[in-house]
Amino acid sequence: MKSKIVALSKSEDFKILLKKKKISNKYSTIFFGNLKGKNKKKLNISFVTKKKQIGNAVKRNKIKRRLRNILNELIKKMSINFNYSYLVIAKITMLNNEYAIIKETLFQDFKRIN
Repeated sequence: MKSKIVALSKSEDFKILLKKKKISNKYSTIFFGNLKGKNKKKLNISFVTKKKQIGNAVKRNKIKRRLRNILNELIKKMSINFNYSYLVIAKITMLNNEYAIIKETLFQDFKRIN
């Protein structure tokens, strides 16, 4: 099933999600929860890479590309809860570690959420 992935756009949505449940690991922090008026057929997820924490745009975009790839694989292999909206905040450790290790860690976190 090819799902439509939509990024969060309103700052209110970010503020609401930051007050909801969270799961942290070595590579990222995932905030998740229900948002009012959300389309249940689309996946609301946003990736945040902080400039002060990670560095220049090249590094931040590399992390976001990795996260998008992992998420696409996650949707194909697992059932992900479309009722929730997700906010993934990346940590600096994601930049220098292997893709496979990061992927496995995020898969475990999303299993815990569902």
